[in-house]
Amino acid sequence: MAPRTFDRIGPRGAVSSTHHLGTAAAASVLARGGNAFDAAAACGFVLQVVEPHLCGPGGELPAVFVTASDPTPTVLCAQGVAPAAATPERLRGEGCEIVPGTGLLPATVPGAWDGWLTLLRDHGTWELADVLEPALGYATSGFPLLPRVPEVLSAVAEHFTTHWPGSAATWLPEGRIPGPGELVRLPALAATWRRLLGEATGPSREARIDAARDAWYRGFVAEEIDRFVAVPARDETGLDHAGLLTADDLASWSSHYEPAVLADAGNGWSVAKCGPWSQGPVLLQQLRLLSGTDLELPGGVATAETVHVAAEAAKLAFADREAWYGDSTPVPLDELLSDTYTDARRALIGRVSDGALRPGAPGGREPRIGSWAATPGAGRSTGTDGPGSGEPTVSRQGVTRGDTVHVDVVDAAGNMISVTPSGGWLQSSPTVPSLGFCLGTRGQMFWLEEGLASSLAPGRMPRTTLSPSLAFRDGEPAAAFGTPGGDQQDQWQLCFLLALIHGELDLQAAIDAPAWHSTAFPGSFAPRGWEAHGLVVESRLGADTLAELSRRGHLVDDAGPWALGRMCAVGRGAVLPGGGGAGALHAAADPRSGVAAAIAL
Repeated sequence: MAPRTFDRIGPRGAVSSTHHLGTAAAASVLARGGNAFDAAAACGFVLQVVEPHLCGPGGELPAVFVTASDPTPTVLCAQGVAPAAATPERLRGEGCEIVPGTGLLPATVPGAWDGWLTLLRDHGTWELADVLEPALGYATSGFPLLPRVPEVLSAVAEHFTTHWPGSAATWLPEGRIPGPGELVRLPALAATWRRLLGEATGPSREARIDAARDAWYRGFVAEEIDRFVAVPARDETGLDHAGLLTADDLASWSSHYEPAVLADAGNGWSVAKCGPWSQGPVLLQQLRLLSGTDLELPGGVATAETVHVAAEAAKLAFADREAWYGDSTPVPLDELLSDTYTDARRALIGRVSDGALRPGAPGGREPRIGSWAATPGAGRSTGTDGPGSGEPTVSRQGVTRGDTVHVDVVDAAGNMISVTPSGGWLQSSPTVPSLGFCLGTRGQMFWLEEGLASSLAPGRMPRTTLSPSLAFRDGEPAAAFGTPGGDQQDQWQLCFLLALIHGELDLQAAIDAPAWHSTAFPGSFAPRGWEAHGLVVESRLGADTLAELSRRGHLVDDAGPWALGRMCAVGRGAVLPGGGGAGALHAAADPRSGVAAAIAL
C-alpha cells in the first residue's frame, strides 16, 4: 500500500497534469498573473514536447470549462474531421476492411493548434509567444525522455529506419535509440513554432492569435501537410498508402463551442461532459444507472457488489455508445439520459455478469451495431498489426501503460478548465520532416460499414474517446478532472466519482481509491476487439472481492495494486468534501503513473 497523500491546497491557483514539466509550466503562468486558460495552453504545448508518444501538435483536443463570469459549462470541440476524399468506398478500394490504425490514411484535420489558440484568444490574457515560450524552450534546448519513450522507440525503430526516414531522423539520433533521461531536442518543431510566431502579426492580441491560426490552416503548415501526405507511406496493412488530407480540408475547418451535456450524479452532484461525438455521455449514463442502487465504498474501497453493478452499468452504457454515439444523424441523448429509459436499462442488471452486447432502443428506435462489433474476440486484423497500431499504450487486454495526456486548471477568479489532448503520436504516423511533427490517426475510430452512428463520411468527426469532465455540487463548479486511457477514461473517472461523491473523500484520496474497468464492449481502436465478461481490477480491492467477482461470472484480470488510470483533478475548497473554505484551491494527481504532478499556489 502506497503512503497516503493529500490534496495540494493554495489560494491563487491549482493545476494538475500528466507530466511534471507541464504542471510546472502552468503553475509558473498562474504565479505570474496569467489565468487558467493561459496556464492550460502553456501546459498543453509543453506536453506536446515532453510526452510525444502520447500527444503532439498534429493531434486534437476537447475541453470543458466555466469562466469567472459564467458558471454555465461550455465545451470547446477541437476534434478534426475526416478529409473530403475519405469515403468507405475509397478506403475499401485501398484494400482496407477497417480503417488502419497507423500511417496516413487515418489522418483527420489536426485540431490542437486551433483549439488551444481559440481558447487563448477568447478567454486567455497572454500573448501567444509568452504562452508558447516554455514548450519552445524545451524543443530548442532539450528535454529529458521519459522511460516509456525509449520503450516505444525500441518497438518502432526498425519500422522507422525501413519505412519512415523522417521519423528515424527525428527520434533515432545517429541511428540509435536514445536512453531514458537523455536530453532530446526537436529543432524542426521549434522552427515551425518560430515561423508561426513570426506570422502572428496584427493590431491586437486577438488579431495576432488569429494570424497564427491562419498560418497553420491556410498557410505554410497546410501546404507542407498537403505535399507530404501525397507520398505513399507504409501502414499496418503492410502496404504503402498516400493520405487523403489536403490543404483545402484544413482551410475549411475550425474548432467550435457548444453547450456541455449536464446530468445528475446523486447527492447534490452533477457532471458536465462533451456531447456524443465523444464518448463523454457514457459517464453520465453510468451515473444515471447507478443512481437507483445502493453503493458501498467503505474507506473508499468498493465492495464486490458495487464493482459488479458498476461493471454491468458500464456494459450497458458502452453498448449504447456503440449503437448511438457519433457525428452523424442526431443522437437521441435526451432519451438515453431520461428516467424512463434509465429505469428500464437498470432492470437488466442481474446478479451475474452478462456477456452480451445489449444496446437499448430509445424512443423505440432500432439500435445499429456493426457486423464486426457484434461478436466478442480479438477484433479484425488490418494486415500486419504492426508497431504503432491502436491507441499506442493500451494493450489489447485493456491493461493501461498510459496513453494520452490530461490537464486541469482552476484560478482564484473562478475560471476552471479540463482538457484531454491526444493524437499525433510519434509511433503511429510518419513525421513530416519540414514541420517536425506527425499527423494523427483518430480516423481509425470510424467504421467502413455504412449506416452506423460512427460510419466514415467526409467532413464527419470520428467518435473520440477523449473525455474531460467538470463536476458541480449544489450547482456550484467544484472540480475539473480526467484521465488518459482510451475506452477506459469514463470508467476510471467513474471510480473516482464514486469515491468522491459516495465515499466523501478529498480529491487525492478519491484518485487513490482502487479502480477497475470492463472490457466487455467493442474497442474504439484498431483492431476493435472485445472480451465478453472481461473485468480488469486493481488487487487493492481485496482477494475476497476478486473471488466474489469471479463467482459472479466476471473474467477477472488482476492488473496489480496500482495500475489503472492517470487521473488528474483540481477543485474549489468551498464545495469539495473537506475543502478548507472558500479561498482554498485544490490539486491532486495520480501516483500510479510516476510522472503526473499537481501544484497549488
